Amino acid sequence: MIRYILLCITMVLAVPAAAQTQVPASQGQIALSFAPVVKRAAPAVVNIYAKRMTEARPSPFAGDPFFEDFFRGFGRPQPRVQNSLGSGVILDESGIVMSNYHVVGGATDIRVVLADRREFQAHVLLADEMADLAVLQIDDAEDLPALSLRDSDAVEVGELVLAIGNPFGVGQTVTSGIISGLARAGVIRGNARSYFLQTDAPINPGNSGGALVDVNGDLIGINTAILSRSGGSNGIGFAIPANLVRAFLEQAKDGHDQFQRPWAGMSGQEVDGDLADSLGLGVPGGILIAEMHRASPFRAAGFEVGDLITHVGGLDVNSPAEMVFRMTIAGLGGTATVTRVRGGVAEDIEVAMIDPPDDPPAEETVLDENSALPGLTVARINPAVILRHQLGLRDDGVAVLEPGRVGAWAGLQRGDILLEVNGRAIERSGDVVDALSRQRGRVEIEIEIERGGRRYSLAFRT
Repeated sequence: MIRYILLCITMVLAVPAAAQTQVPASQGQIALSFAPVVKRAAPAVVNIYAKRMTEARPSPFAGDPFFEDFFRGFGRPQPRVQNSLGSGVILDESGIVMSNYHVVGGATDIRVVLADRREFQAHVLLADEMADLAVLQIDDAEDLPALSLRDSDAVEVGELVLAIGNPFGVGQTVTSGIISGLARAGVIRGNARSYFLQTDAPINPGNSGGALVDVNGDLIGINTAILSRSGGSNGIGFAIPANLVRAFLEQAKDGHDQFQRPWAGMSGQEVDGDLADSLGLGVPGGILIAEMHRASPFRAAGFEVGDLITHVGGLDVNSPAEMVFRMTIAGLGGTATVTRVRGGVAEDIEVAMIDPPDDPPAEETVLDENSALPGLTVARINPAVILRHQLGLRDDGVAVLEPGRVGAWAGLQRGDILLEVNGRAIERSGDVVDALSRQRGRVEIEIEIERGGRRYSLAFRT
C-alpha cells in the first residue's frame, strides 16, 4: 500500500507545470482579450465600394453547349457597370488610404465608408498592378484615425495577429490567428508578383485591402489573397508586408502617380538542393545569376553570370520575388549592399539602385486605321520598356505591347518580338508602320516573330 501511495505521488509530481489547469488569479486575467487592440485599430480600417465600366458582347447563343464557343465575341461591345467590394487602411490623418489594386484598379467611382458609417468619395493617387497595391485619397476629409506602420522585417513566425476587413460585405469583422510563414512568393493571383507574409487568420472575399495588425495595433501587412478551392478561408492567407506599403506611401506623398522601383537588369534562379550540391554549397539558398542586360547596374558593379547572390542589405534573398522586394525597399537613388559568392568566397558589394534607362528611345507607336493592323502597339526595346511591360532581358528589337483586334486574331501576342514583316527587317517602330501601310484590296501579310526564344512565322490576309 505504501509503495502504491508513493507511486501515485511521484506521478502527480511528474506532471509538467505547463499542463496544469489553473483558475484565473485576478479580474484582469479573466478580462484578458483583444478588445483594446481592436478599439485602437478598427477605426482606421474602411470599406471600399468601387465601380468600373467594362465591355460585354451579348450573344444570342449564350448557354448553348455547341454554338456558344463558335460565336464567342459575337455582337458589338456594350458597356456594363461592374461593382467590387473591398477594404482599405487609413495611413495618414489627411485621408490617405492603402488598398489592393484588384479592388480599385480601373474604377470610375470609388466610395469609402468609415467604421463610424461616414461616407466619402475618393480618387487614386498611385496604383501598381504588379504589387497589387493602390493608394487612395479621401476627398474633403481631415483628422481621420490612422494606423502606424511596423517594420515588417522584424515580424516572426508565431506572432499573434488580427485581420480586420469587410468579408462578404457583412460589415467590419475581426479575426485572429498567427503569422504562419515569411517570404512567401509565387502564390498570388492575377498579375501580382511580390513577397508575402502568410497567416492563418481567416480572410475571405471583401477582406482584400484590409489590415493585418499585431497585438500593439500596428500595421504589419495589407491582406490581399488566400489559397482556397472553395473560395472561403482555409487558413492560408497572404498579406503584403508593411515595408512595401511604406514605400508606396512615401512615393504617393512625393507626388508620383506611377510606382518607381529599382531595376536589376538581370534574371536568376532559386538555388534548390540539387543546384546547391553542384555549386558545393552546404545549404540551399540565394539566387544564381542566369542572364544580365548590358546596362545592368549589377554588371557595372562587377557581377557576372554564374555568381550567387545571398543577401541584400544584410537580409536573405532566396527567390527573384524576394530580390525585387529587397531592392524596392532599398529605394531609388542610393545603393544597396549585395552579398556575392564567387568561387566559394563571399563579398559585400555596393550596387546602385537606378531607374531603368530609357535608351534607346522607346518610340512607342500605335498603328492607326490606315494600317493593315490597326491598334497594334509597338515599341523599341530598352530597359524602361522591359521593366514597364515585363519583357525578357533582350538588348534590342521591337516588341508588341498590344496586338490590337486584328493582330490578336492573326496570332500576335503581347511581348512578341517583331523580326520581319513581309521580308523587311524590323529595327525601329517606324519600320513596322511602313511595312504595314494599308494597300487597296486584300493584303497578304507574313510576319516573323520571336516568342519565348523561338522563331515563328504568321501568315494571313486582311
